[in-house]
Amino acid sequence: MRLSLDLQFFAGEKTEKATPKKRQDVRKKGQVAKSQDVNTAILLFFVFIILFVTGNLLKTSMTGIYHDSFTEYIHHEVTITEVQQMLLDFLSQITWALAPIMLAAIIAGLGSNLMQIGFLFSAEPLQMKLNKINPIQGAKRIFSARALVELVKSMLKIVVIATITFSIIWINRDEMMMLAGKDVQGALAFFGQMTIQMGLASAIGLLIISVLDYSYQRFDFEKQNRMSKHDIKDEHKNIEGDPLIKSKIKEKQRQMAMQRMMSEIPNADVVITNPTHYAIALKYDENKAEAPYVVAKGVDFVAMRIKDIARNHQVMLVENRPLARALYDEVEINDIISEEYFQAVAEILAYVYRVQKKV
Repeated sequence: MRLSLDLQFFAGEKTEKATPKKRQDVRKKGQVAKSQDVNTAILLFFVFIILFVTGNLLKTSMTGIYHDSFTEYIHHEVTITEVQQMLLDFLSQITWALAPIMLAAIIAGLGSNLMQIGFLFSAEPLQMKLNKINPIQGAKRIFSARALVELVKSMLKIVVIATITFSIIWINRDEMMMLAGKDVQGALAFFGQMTIQMGLASAIGLLIISVLDYSYQRFDFEKQNRMSKHDIKDEHKNIEGDPLIKSKIKEKQRQMAMQRMMSEIPNADVVITNPTHYAIALKYDENKAEAPYVVAKGVDFVAMRIKDIARNHQVMLVENRPLARALYDEVEINDIISEEYFQAVAEILAYVYRVQKKV
């Protein structure tokens, strides 16, 4: 009894890797190994690259709006038409200035997701689940190992970004102190340059953290989707079908095939026997085949059934031991006999036809 319980325990322990079918099922539900930090890091990196490339365009657009506001639009009358026109002009300039950044953000977001999980669309995560508002389940999530990992990861990101920001400010402290002697263009260039440095360095730091986080997410995903030996066995049954049900289906198919075979015996021309162990029912119909073909065959009990049906329907039985054995081994049901047996079967059929004519 104790051994049986131990075996059941180990069979139910989730120690096996998820099968391809299990992975496909959870993927359809939107459950994949993914790190959001990878998306954030790649997004920040590409956005700051675009800012570095298009920084002059953005500065020109922003200063142009500021300049036009105090040199041109300040002289316009305050009417609905003028205000609408002014807003359209501002929005147009801002859109063209921010378009490269927005485009880079979209491409980076899509690319980072495709890089991690490929193309996937699932509405499953959007469905409302009552267990998400269960306070007990919520408390378990708060004090779980995953929550602890997320806390450590958040603290690490704060430390990394703070260290990078402080280091860049400390490196440029002398130049920052001299900003009072620079004009607006020089000050903007300095702060833009320092912002780009902070952004790129922070993105690289987050990218390193995201690689570690992605590794953990894959490990946790594999752990969450482990299967027990019993689960794998049940999955195999669901795919292949229950062996008991399959055996019953096969048995039913054999019975139906046997019934069809037995129903053809009354139409046979002759049954060649062993005489006790083998029985082969032959039929010759020149409209269906160019040579005699087997309509039924069997050994032992099935052979006895074939002979009984043949006697009941006045189908002649002819004993020929070597021919019966050879036909049973080499010719399947509904197949014509081989050419090497033409002579022997023709003689038997000729004998049968002569006897039937006499009768």
